[in-house]
Amino acid sequence: MTNTDVGRLHISNADGVATITINHPPVNVLDVSLRSEIRRFLLCARDDTNTRVLVFQSADPEFFIAHVDMTLIDEPHAFDDFVHESPAALNPFQAFGELLRDQPQVTIIKLAGLARGGGAEFISAADMVFAAQGRAGLAQCEALMGITPGGGATQYLASRMTRGRALEVILGADLIDANTAERYGWINRALPADQLDGFVDRLARNIAALPEGVIAAAKKAVPRTDLREGFRREHDAWAGLFERPAAEKLIRGGLKAGAQTKEGERNLERLLRGLKR
Repeated sequence: MTNTDVGRLHISNADGVATITINHPPVNVLDVSLRSEIRRFLLCARDDTNTRVLVFQSADPEFFIAHVDMTLIDEPHAFDDFVHESPAALNPFQAFGELLRDQPQVTIIKLAGLARGGGAEFISAADMVFAAQGRAGLAQCEALMGITPGGGATQYLASRMTRGRALEVILGADLIDANTAERYGWINRALPADQLDGFVDRLARNIAALPEGVIAAAKKAVPRTDLREGFRREHDAWAGLFERPAAEKLIRGGLKAGAQTKEGERNLERLLRGLKR
């Protein structure tokens, strides 16, 4: 086994499986630095023929990736470099999810804690997701900030569940537990927390041990929905709302009330619903 620390990522490699552990206290917020490091890793891993499976997990059992950094509202040019690097017709947040969806390796999320917003979108872009019962939770909470998801959620969710359930997730903006997420099709399986590590590790190693060419053939044979037109609609909806004063007021109010702290993120939906509209 080899181990490497790259900024906020700890990467271990063994038997064709790379395990990427995210460690960005206090809540693994998806800021410019974390996004950049994950992006660089994914681009490098593309050409690593010895690695067949990527498993993403968090060093913090409470939080996987909180959401996109809300303080970026004061840094309008923070993602300028990502705009230039993004494929045509994709905004930087959509391009981030599509980079994961395009990986030649099998991508697996091991979800022990909470993931919201951009963190939940990253999860939805992965090939497989397994979550801990009683501990894991997923939410698209953007509506509580006066916006709609802009990083792929509207398209990823619609391909995983019924339209009604996708609208429930987006407009209900509640934290969805692992069992419900499994029933809705958001994740593969909800597992007892003490079985999550063993199950994912065994599955990842079994996939990595398959004969040469099987993974690539399977990923090619199982069709990938073309989401380009949907991404355009999503971006237009998100950008139109983000420009309104209500979004700025709610995002700033959320930060002032404790968003992006451990205490605030434990029940972010209640915090955001308590803001004055």
